[in-house]
Amino acid sequence: MEMDFLQPLNDEILQMIDGLTSQHLGRKIVLHTPEAFPDLDKIKIAIIGVLDNRGDNNAISDVDLLGVRKELYGLYPGNWNASIADLGDIHAGDAIADTYFALKKVVASLIKKKIIPIIIGGSQDMTYALYRAYDDLEQMVNLVCIDSRFDFGKEKDAVSSNSYLTKIIIEEPNNLFNYCNIGYQTYYNPQEEIDLIEKLFFDAYRLGEVSKNISIAEPVFRDADLVSVDLSVLKSSDSGNFTTFAPNGFDGKEICSLSRYAGISDKVSLFGVFNHNNTLHESVLIAQILWYFIEGFHYRSNEYPFGNKDNYIKYIVPLEEEELFFYKSNKTERWWIEIPSVSGSGNKLKRNTLLPCSYEEYLAACSQELPERWWKAQRKNLI
Repeated sequence: MEMDFLQPLNDEILQMIDGLTSQHLGRKIVLHTPEAFPDLDKIKIAIIGVLDNRGDNNAISDVDLLGVRKELYGLYPGNWNASIADLGDIHAGDAIADTYFALKKVVASLIKKKIIPIIIGGSQDMTYALYRAYDDLEQMVNLVCIDSRFDFGKEKDAVSSNSYLTKIIIEEPNNLFNYCNIGYQTYYNPQEEIDLIEKLFFDAYRLGEVSKNISIAEPVFRDADLVSVDLSVLKSSDSGNFTTFAPNGFDGKEICSLSRYAGISDKVSLFGVFNHNNTLHESVLIAQILWYFIEGFHYRSNEYPFGNKDNYIKYIVPLEEEELFFYKSNKTERWWIEIPSVSGSGNKLKRNTLLPCSYEEYLAACSQELPERWWKAQRKNLI
């Protein structure tokens, strides 16, 4: 049984929650205690801790999620109605591969039950295990990482928080349709890796781009299945991480906005926050990142996938060699662009033909500019 990998919450956090008022978030969720395990049939969101950071070469102590839980459960919820459970922790296995296996099994089981797992703690190589959790679902996966680095490594390298992406790309079965990085900083990434992102038709947005106009990230999340946050993407003045000092990065408001975009996406089915430095300073911010993801979830519009196109306005934009079809939602005024189906076994886009986009991309198409995300989706579809 997959849930046997989960250990109950310890007495300290249970006592802390017991002392809260009935209005606090901690008193409104279901807890995995030594006496009882939550009824998963009544749960929509499941919080899980991973107590293994062996993949992080910069880690100076074991994972401690007590501070994060205290800060999160001491907050007040919004006008939320979805049932939330804290399923406890996955402890480190004898080898890190054992932790990957346990995490993969637990997460896959939850996703099949239409429960959204929120993973906290552990090093970011746990993203590899989360990606592999989709193996049994027979679908292509869109991975979005909020990270200052691409985390490529050499093919022979052991999986770590700095090299897990290579294993995701090269390992069979290859279910990765798209990878997108949000917040990379050029001086942390070799030019060869930046070129490789382009060569593979992946997407990447520099920190400055997103900070200048954070709304450009919204369509990215709308098409994501798995979102992974590396907390090193935050600047140290906001994260409190002075062990690996980062003078530049997202601030608290920006990372919470991105988290809310992830939560509000109808398609995101898995969210993880990794590389916690165990400081109280960062625990406060992680709690708010998680709060905004859950807040976003409660504002999902449930307009994806399209069941009925009658609720959308269709716009046809003729270009020199193409005819583009855009759709604007009457409900949220968000935009999509149609990707034509391609016959043949190489067609990866079997489950969706509509790609989220922005109003600005529609305007650019009207000026005879082919949207870059449309072009990349077409190229990937033919590989």
